[in-house]
Amino acid sequence: MMTTLIYMAAALAEIAGCYSFWAWLRMEKSVVWLGPGCLSLVVFAFLLTQIDTAAAGRAYAAYGGVYISVALVWLWLAEGVHPDRWDFFGAGLCLLGVCVILVTHHRA
Repeated sequence: MMTTLIYMAAALAEIAGCYSFWAWLRMEKSVVWLGPGCLSLVVFAFLLTQIDTAAAGRAYAAYGGVYISVALVWLWLAEGVHPDRWDFFGAGLCLLGVCVILVTHHRA
């Protein structure tokens, strides 16, 4: 359960940080947006180090599926674009991959 919460918090921090750069470059927001964005990306990197695994690559691989799902929630709530069935299907496949990585790793 803690791993899931860390992954979700990391995804939110990464998306918020990257979105700040998007807002600055693509939406002509103030350069001030970059300060909180950079801090958010530092929080993201820190959170991924909290995953209980000896291999960084495994933590990053499992995180990828969670990131995709959280990004679709961001798309919907922050940008007002409703994901379609293919978005949900793709995210489901990714989460299945996360389960395979995490479950097989904890049993090994």
